[in-house]
Amino acid sequence: MHLEYHRPQTLEEALALLARETPFTVPLAGGAFLNTQQRPATLPQEGVAVVDLQDLGLEGITPRGNFTDLGATTPLQALVDADLPQALKEAAHLETPYTRRFLQTVAGTLVAADGISPFAIAMMALDARLTLAPDDEVLPLGELYPFRWDHLRGKLITKVTIPANAKFALETVAPSPLSRPLVVVAVAQWPSGRTRIVLGGWGDAPHLAMDGPDAAGAVEAARNAAYEAADHRASAEYRREVAAVLVRRALISVE
Repeated sequence: MHLEYHRPQTLEEALALLARETPFTVPLAGGAFLNTQQRPATLPQEGVAVVDLQDLGLEGITPRGNFTDLGATTPLQALVDADLPQALKEAAHLETPYTRRFLQTVAGTLVAADGISPFAIAMMALDARLTLAPDDEVLPLGELYPFRWDHLRGKLITKVTIPANAKFALETVAPSPLSRPLVVVAVAQWPSGRTRIVLGGWGDAPHLAMDGPDAAGAVEAARNAAYEAADHRASAEYRREVAAVLVRRALISVE
């Protein structure tokens, strides 16, 4: 049961609420945070105070030269419907069922993500950058996950920026169309040749396999990233070999 519910009309109001020491206060958009297992251990068992973000105007998709800004509260379904790379639309589509895509937001999904989230894996491959209020701090998505709650305490993601000039591919393997994937591989490649590869399908956060000036060594990097990928759903050996195959496919797609 929630202790408090707030619906601020300004960003300043929202930040003041989120900066409080007590009660434990979190943003509320699509509810991804409240439903995730990634909540901090300090979360009170009896509930939390929530700050509803829907009146803050943080929704929208804005092209900006070689970049695209995704508003923090933009629903995932808006990405599926937008003029974005097909692989990114697919990642949003795979993340959650149709009805939830109208509720679940860009920032909420990234904050709540585990290592099986196709959307978080895709966005990390694209080297997505989070803009945090109140100081417009820019934080690479990959740096969020090791200490996500330390980074976000008293702050609010206002937008997520991705490159508009990078080629991008997503490959997945799952037991069935309705199952969470066992292996996810996302590859982004810039005009300069820079290549980022992110893997997932296990663990608490996506795994960066490579960020290099070109694609040399990509297959071995993917295998190495899955070296300790064993869990109750699949062995590390299986994931290493599947990751190698999927990386080869993804690289062909971005050539």
